[in-house]
Amino acid sequence: MLSYRHAFHAGNHADVLKHLILIEIAEYMAEKPAPFWIIDTHAGAGRYALDSAHASKLAEYRDGVGRLWEAKGLPKAALNYLDFVKMLNADEQLRHYPGSPWLARQLLRDSDRLRLYEMHSTDGKLLTECFKGSGRAVAITQGDGFLGLKAILPPPPRRALVLIDPSYETKNDYTAVIKALQDSLTRFATGTYALWYPMLGKPESRQLPDKLKRLGAANWLHATLEVKAPSRDGYGMHGSGMFIINPPWTLEKTLHDTLPTLATLLAQGDGAKYTLESETT
Repeated sequence: MLSYRHAFHAGNHADVLKHLILIEIAEYMAEKPAPFWIIDTHAGAGRYALDSAHASKLAEYRDGVGRLWEAKGLPKAALNYLDFVKMLNADEQLRHYPGSPWLARQLLRDSDRLRLYEMHSTDGKLLTECFKGSGRAVAITQGDGFLGLKAILPPPPRRALVLIDPSYETKNDYTAVIKALQDSLTRFATGTYALWYPMLGKPESRQLPDKLKRLGAANWLHATLEVKAPSRDGYGMHGSGMFIINPPWTLEKTLHDTLPTLATLLAQGDGAKYTLESETT
């Protein structure tokens, strides 16, 4: 929906999971010399001021990246994630948070490209300002990222990470992500697709993982992080999940080493836990 602004939720537990995984995948892809693209279908504003009116209203970052900011004994992947966040906070004070587009840009080499889609007009302007002067490395389209995938896949280098994380404010988004992945796998079966989704009491949310598994992808990895038990009234997000198609072979081990710590540090009550499952054929 055009009313959704990610600034309200910047740096929360869901962002920690999503962005840690984004970094791990992109760094793995950069280990090979061949160029690759990162395509972000719902890019948002690019980066966020945590003291802004939007971000400070709910201050969700305090129970997300804020919990990790001064934590000791973090696993390697969590420390790596924090290193990127600290790039925007040179004075060691947590005042800014990088969105997925900003993180993606830091992870690209000269030969790689970033393709961004954002429908919200205000966030679209902020996104453009965020990448002013980036030249050909970054292309921004104000429009529907689901439609954009049809036009852009397969990408010229035949290597790409596609990040899909809509707001899920309407039932249509749950249907749209399945259709988008079905079509994208037909056009570009070897691409890496990272889909984020919220864990809610809604049937659409609870049924989504099984629908993703039935897409028929030969290789997938499914990680969830719940910070509390589902509410009795069914309202509110108690966790989130990432479903990755064609993941790096190293990612499952990394998450196995990382998720237990995140589940402990980000817990907001009883019921905090994680799951990790995969399939390779």
